[in-house]
Amino acid sequence: MKEKLRVLVLCHPDGVPPATMEGLSDKEINFFKTEYDVISTLAELGHEVHVLGVQYDLKPIRDEIETWKPDVVFNLLIEFHGEAVYGQNIASFLELMRVPYTGCNPRGQVLAQGKDLSKKLLKYHRIATPAFAVFQPGRKINRPARLRFPLIVKSNIEDGSMGISQASVVNNDEELGERVRFIHEHLGTAAIAEQFIDGREIYVGVLGNDRLKALPVWELQFEKLTNGNHAIATERVKRNVKYQEQVGVKIGPAEDIAPNASIRIRDVAKRICRVLEVDGYARIDFRLGNDGVAYFIEANPNPEIARSEEYAQSAAHDGLPYPELINRILALAIARTGVEAE
Repeated sequence: MKEKLRVLVLCHPDGVPPATMEGLSDKEINFFKTEYDVISTLAELGHEVHVLGVQYDLKPIRDEIETWKPDVVFNLLIEFHGEAVYGQNIASFLELMRVPYTGCNPRGQVLAQGKDLSKKLLKYHRIATPAFAVFQPGRKINRPARLRFPLIVKSNIEDGSMGISQASVVNNDEELGERVRFIHEHLGTAAIAEQFIDGREIYVGVLGNDRLKALPVWELQFEKLTNGNHAIATERVKRNVKYQEQVGVKIGPAEDIAPNASIRIRDVAKRICRVLEVDGYARIDFRLGNDGVAYFIEANPNPEIARSEEYAQSAAHDGLPYPELINRILALAIARTGVEAE
């Protein structure tokens, strides 16, 4: 890979950041922190950067590629037309344009997108997953007898903890029905109800295409969680800065995990990426049960990579500072095409 590149950054129009963060509230900064960190770091590294905010029309992407001829596209578009399921189509379009792009290939995004499909594939490969059932909109909500409470109910395709709250953990059929209908009505997707694993919320970042590197095991903890609440990554935990302070969100290296157990979990994370054909950079979410088993929850291709997020923090903890991480992601994009940037 040559030292300086022409990098086209794709993001949501509302995510195009200002030149500076000065004078902005934490809430405002939180909305486009990944875009700001990526764009500013690319510039600091000496790359020539063009930023394009798109959401409803592919033509601007094609025009920019054909006229400016970027060496690589840094793809921060995780949705299109407001639909998460269209994210893989952006990667497909970039492949048709024959331009290198960062992040996961479209097939890996498809296999990881549906929580039920990914769990079926991984169960076949003998990777521990919670029991689950999927409830489609417009159909009667009948819980299979094998599926025992407590359960956690979420959208089958949305990410970013959308629709997840403390009420998502249900203990009887009445609560199950209410939460499934909530997902149907508010998110418009199928709902998945899976066995709630009482334990720890842990993440493993994975970096690479053919040769995968698993980052240190990271953990989400709560220092001020009130009695009766569960230690889960709700939508408020992910998006609400004030609530994060209220419940004492702490995220960092997972402690009190034996070295051999940590190695085993990281190896499983790499196996998951291979089964689901996920490449580039990804985050694998687990619940570490009280039985010591790391249960697969979901795979997240193209996760948040702001400096303050768990992926970048775990990479830095592993000796890969943020600028090097961004350059590594660019190198992986170019290496996947097999064509060196001119």
